Amino acid sequence: MKRWLSMLGLAVRAGKVLSGEKASVQAIRSGTACVAVLDRAAAKNAVKSVSDACTWHEVPLVYAPEQELGHAIGKPGRMVAVVTDPQLADRILQLEKAEL
Repeated sequence: MKRWLSMLGLAVRAGKVLSGEKASVQAIRSGTACVAVLDRAAAKNAVKSVSDACTWHEVPLVYAPEQELGHAIGKPGRMVAVVTDPQLADRILQLEKAEL
């Protein structure tokens, strides 16, 4: 598993992650989301709604490998999650960029 996905798991244990399409889009629109994570296996409609919200509200968007997001956050099948803590979000973005 990638290091940034492990950091996402830490954020879940800290209570700083919301998951699911509706909750994530609502957090992006309300300004509480610091970074959004989208599974590459997500449905086209979910990809569009999350990416449009992220673009409009200037929230960074990161793509997780297929089926790894749900495993990383302990909720198999989840395709979208957002991190609400700025420091954890910054660290996730740093680790993700380092692994590219």
